Amino acid sequence: MRKTRLSLLSLSALLALAACQPPAAEQTAASAAGKASSVAADGSVNVAVNDKACEPMELTVPSGKTTFNIQNSSGKKLEWEILNGVMVVDERENIAPGLSDKLTVTLLPGEYAMTCGLLNNPRGKLVVTDSGFKDTGNTADMAKLAAPLAEYKKYVQAEAAELVKKTEAFTAAVKAGDTAKAKSLFADTRTHYERIEPIAELFNELDPAIDMREDDLKNGPKDPAFTGFHRLEYLLWTENTTKGAAETADKLDADVKKLKAEIDALNFPPSKVVGGAAVLIEEVAATKISGEEDRYSHTDLSDFQANIDGADKIVNLFRPLLEEKNKALVEKVDANIKQVNGILAKYKTADGFQSYDKLSEADRKTLQTPINALAEDLAQLRGTLGLN
Repeated sequence: MRKTRLSLLSLSALLALAACQPPAAEQTAASAAGKASSVAADGSVNVAVNDKACEPMELTVPSGKTTFNIQNSSGKKLEWEILNGVMVVDERENIAPGLSDKLTVTLLPGEYAMTCGLLNNPRGKLVVTDSGFKDTGNTADMAKLAAPLAEYKKYVQAEAAELVKKTEAFTAAVKAGDTAKAKSLFADTRTHYERIEPIAELFNELDPAIDMREDDLKNGPKDPAFTGFHRLEYLLWTENTTKGAAETADKLDADVKKLKAEIDALNFPPSKVVGGAAVLIEEVAATKISGEEDRYSHTDLSDFQANIDGADKIVNLFRPLLEEKNKALVEKVDANIKQVNGILAKYKTADGFQSYDKLSEADRKTLQTPINALAEDLAQLRGTLGLN
């Protein structure tokens, strides 16, 4: 057994190291100063995200309402999320490099996680201390919300069931090596995911596993962590093969089934449901309009239509409550949805939609204008029903 003994040399080194360290009181003060620097003069909290981490990686805030100023210091668009286990508490998406966004959220005491850019990056920690804040709910009449929420859950469950069934057929074609059949099933299968994306995105581990893009990973499409629909899309259209796809197909099949089970057990949050209409269209306006989601297959228009369908469903279910509060807003939303549907109808084909890469820049701009307007109007729905 080796004895533990400090030599004179190692002892000298330790003493020298200790001499270089500030006293404990100074270290505590420095740590406090670092945390204080995250708090702006107006009481909001600053957090930056670079290519590898959050700055800082740990934040402490009191319970209650907090506004976070999120700075994208990385080289890619990113989303910043607050997580409670695997559930997304709240988030801001599509923050462009060099730009910032604000997120105001009400938090109860506890320990949360923060996402920090790429999926490969470590997560930060958000500690919420007990300030005595009591969650008294919002101003919305919850009794009136109960019926449309129940109907929306039925809708989401039905879409999830179709997603499971069609994913099984799609992955079976992939594993059978039938490239042509798999390609023909891809867009229609994804339709059912795109309609219910606001609910799917509540599950922080399942959503990226099913729907991640190559931009979410350090090594792009060759990253071993690249899974889900878009990994198979890459193999089918870019590599024109199903070789090596069986494991990804099996995982996608299992993840979709798990998502359905989680949805069945979920108590749908009213703010996430009503706010989901805006989430669906904001993503189209911010990123999908560029063709970056279905970049290999160019089946983007099918996704657009599904997103519009999902948003329209939410508006229709909550229509009586919304019209009671702001009928003019609902009329604007209806008009924009009708306009977008009219534009999309021009590109319909016998088996789906025209390939998105065939649209001209003028075509895309024509589509983007009403989509932007729709996103802005839908963003007001939560506040209209007192769910902010």
